[in-house]
Amino acid sequence: MHRNRRTIFVATMVAMLAMLSLATTASAKLVGMWVKFEQCPYTTTGVSKCTHSVTDSGEVVLGSKTVPIVNPVTLQGGFTKPAIEGPEEGFSKFFAAKNGETLSKTPQPVPGGLLGLVPPENSPFLVKLLLQAATENGLTGVNSTLELARPVSEIKISESHLAEKLGVALVLPLKAHLENPILGESCYVGSEKEPIWWELTTGETNPPAPNEPISGSTGTVSFFEGGRIAEFGDSTLVDNAWAAPSASGCGGLLAPVIDPIINLASGLPAKAGTNTAILEGDISATTAAALRKVDLENP
Repeated sequence: MHRNRRTIFVATMVAMLAMLSLATTASAKLVGMWVKFEQCPYTTTGVSKCTHSVTDSGEVVLGSKTVPIVNPVTLQGGFTKPAIEGPEEGFSKFFAAKNGETLSKTPQPVPGGLLGLVPPENSPFLVKLLLQAATENGLTGVNSTLELARPVSEIKISESHLAEKLGVALVLPLKAHLENPILGESCYVGSEKEPIWWELTTGETNPPAPNEPISGSTGTVSFFEGGRIAEFGDSTLVDNAWAAPSASGCGGLLAPVIDPIINLASGLPAKAGTNTAILEGDISATTAAALRKVDLENP
């Protein structure tokens, strides 16, 4: 009996220690406005600040196709203090989001779908509705999803350029995934070897012809939580000086036939000065130190 009681006592203590260990190692919870930064690796050595950016409107002109941004796209992660010298001066190294979703893979419907039939702006509403139903259904509809084409470490961000509306604020290496049952799962514009490089600014662009300069905006700058969270509301990041490569991998085994058709219909490859990215939304930032402090306050 004594041995049984001792066994039960030991087992109970082991269980309690295990529970205590779990409670100690479990991540504390962020609350309120801090929740948006929960995927930032703010406990990682070298991470100085965190960002959470949501683009909910704007458009991407890729070759001869214009794709409105109608579904919110999120960019999130951490970054270091900016380099003070060398080729990366003024830019910070980026760190991936903890859940791996640094750039959300958010599909955007391509107007006109696979057939590319888009009604004129002055068309009657019913005509627009019928044509949309015919060209953007499950079989002929096409989604374009932006994805990172290179490691997260190749993202560059400059807070000073963002705030000052001068120079490049954000560099993204991208590829566009064209999704449709006929195109298969490997139809991309851009790749790791040949990415689409966006050099986005809140200032004015300087593109080659035929594009003309366009301007971004920092939007409305607000501060929350005692000034520890900065938000650029209704900001606009732009770039219309980038080039786009040909589409490839479309149609699986039929790619040698389908790729040229897609490229012809989309005006690809498209040289620099014929493409545009306009990203409208909200950009939030805070310090890693502030998030660690909130963690301690909310175990």
